[in-house]
Amino acid sequence: MDPDDTLGARPEPEAAGGLLGSAAFRPVRAGNAFEETVERVLQVIKLGLVAHGERLPSERDLAGRLNVSRDTLREALHSLQRAGYVESRRGRYGGTFVTYRQPAPQPGALRKAVQGLGSGDLEDALTYRLVLETGAAEAAARRTLSDSQRSGLRRHLADLESVPADRYRQSDTRFHLAVAELTGSPSLVASLAEARLRLNDLLDAIPILERNIDHSAVQHRAMAEAILAGDAEAARRATEEHLEATAALLRGFLG
Repeated sequence: MDPDDTLGARPEPEAAGGLLGSAAFRPVRAGNAFEETVERVLQVIKLGLVAHGERLPSERDLAGRLNVSRDTLREALHSLQRAGYVESRRGRYGGTFVTYRQPAPQPGALRKAVQGLGSGDLEDALTYRLVLETGAAEAAARRTLSDSQRSGLRRHLADLESVPADRYRQSDTRFHLAVAELTGSPSLVASLAEARLRLNDLLDAIPILERNIDHSAVQHRAMAEAILAGDAEAARRATEEHLEATAALLRGFLG
């Protein structure tokens, strides 16, 4: 491994709406521009890619990424503001800021989320995520990464290892999607984001357990180190171990 790839430092976190936002804010299809614009923005907010208090990309930038008119974007953002997900601020440091906060887990929330997922769909969703993420980690490890990509992965890992518990899920999502982005496949990033969103309510319904965070930290670090070292097999193994642990936790809370 390159000596510069040591993972002990705690660099400044990446600005919200940066590389991850660019992948998540993919163009909408023609025909239902308003509805799909709302869907794309909500996906990014609910996944925590742009978290509470953070600013969305500028109106011009966001309209360009989504390939919609600024009128359509404004209408979508106004609707989300009325629903309590964002707010518009004026002035030099103004823009559209996320106001949504993920609610704390409530008794019965996990079973309700499973019911919403659909009968028999939990194992399907877990298997789909496992295949996507292990493949992404392996593919990322096989690529020749730029200095910026390597430092970006270290940055996401450092953030994940230092965030308070109430921001852990969002940081965890950013780390996993950052791995997917290293593959260079926007389609894979989009699929992984959708897979994560499919399980989002389930994951958010699990209490944050300190022992589980400690265990996950070891696994996340193993994933990052393997990718940076170009060890595809180790990256796949570490990712599989981590996802199987998450699946076991879900099954445990379901009883």
